[in-house]
Amino acid sequence: MKISTIKDLLDAKVICCEEGLSRHVYSACGSDMMSDVLAYVKDQAVLLTGLVNSQVIRTAEMMDMNCIVFVRSKMPTAEMIELAKENGMIILSTEKRMYEACGLLYSNGLVGNRVKNV
Repeated sequence: MKISTIKDLLDAKVICCEEGLSRHVYSACGSDMMSDVLAYVKDQAVLLTGLVNSQVIRTAEMMDMNCIVFVRSKMPTAEMIELAKENGMIILSTEKRMYEACGLLYSNGLVGNRVKNV
């Protein structure tokens, strides 16, 4: 799925790195706990979150994510935007809540990875 399609599906605003909207992504995850993202997320390209701090950008960078979508109209700080620009990371913001945003992306073909039972 193109990131521009994600933007359209979520009626999202582009905050940073609009030139990357033509990139394709194949999976996503939604979490406000960056420890869970680090522990359980593999090969995800899009992170949906309501958490607004620089750790979100740093976590996404460590996990090689291409795009962060802030839900519930959350907006990143100027410091976060600058950090995202340095990494070429697309930042979007949507009014939708996490549940609805994830559901829209999933129902339109963007999947997450399978969690293995431990």
